Amino acid sequence: MSAVTSSRLHAAEPYLIQQDWAAYTAEQHALWAELVTRRLPQLQQHACAEYLQGFDLIGLQADRLPDLTAVSARLQPRTGWQSTPVSGFLPADAFFEMLAARMFPTTTWIRGRESMEYTPEPDIFHDVFGHVPMHAHPVFADFLEHYGKVCASLTDPLALERMGRLFWFTVEFGVIREKGAIKVYGSGLISSHGECTHVVEHGEGLEIRDFDIERVLEEPVDTGNMQKVLYAIESFDQIYEAAREAESRLG
Repeated sequence: MSAVTSSRLHAAEPYLIQQDWAAYTAEQHALWAELVTRRLPQLQQHACAEYLQGFDLIGLQADRLPDLTAVSARLQPRTGWQSTPVSGFLPADAFFEMLAARMFPTTTWIRGRESMEYTPEPDIFHDVFGHVPMHAHPVFADFLEHYGKVCASLTDPLALERMGRLFWFTVEFGVIREKGAIKVYGSGLISSHGECTHVVEHGEGLEIRDFDIERVLEEPVDTGNMQKVLYAIESFDQIYEAAREAESRLG
């Protein structure tokens, strides 16, 4: 990372690292390939068009782990975002600071074979395969930067908790209506076969509501079970406006 870029960060600076792409083993590349090839058939049918376009635009390969420098080189000219390697889970102030700077904190480790279905801590598969393709979409990119700036300015824990619900029901578990069908765009759905199947097969107990920022800000988050409530947007302009509305309500 350049000195110019790192100088923009204060809270996040201690967590910034370099990705040692050459150190990945053949087994780790094989794990990535297995994860990607298991997810792509379902996503080609059920992911939103913007995700699939972003996947191609940032140059992700099915047979090898992503080189974050190469990903950023393709992403930054389009939306100004970078996929920035970090050492692991970030505290909230560092996370928001990076989003506000259009730098997505990206872990470089990959889960083991024993955790193929689920890992509680995000890895490079969740971060890059799940999140980064959407950063190539200009409106989503603007939304995510604005979200980071709003959260970075908040000091009230309750307001931050409510903003966390907006993140959960969009960035992590977002769905969109596309030509009359429900399509997924949230990283928690993109990267998890079980969660995605629960949505596309409209699993037992699942309710998909029209997106309503007032309801989203009050909706409890359940991190331990399949989601029971999701909020479907009609366009990505809707979540950008939702971030502005949340700012006016909570700021």
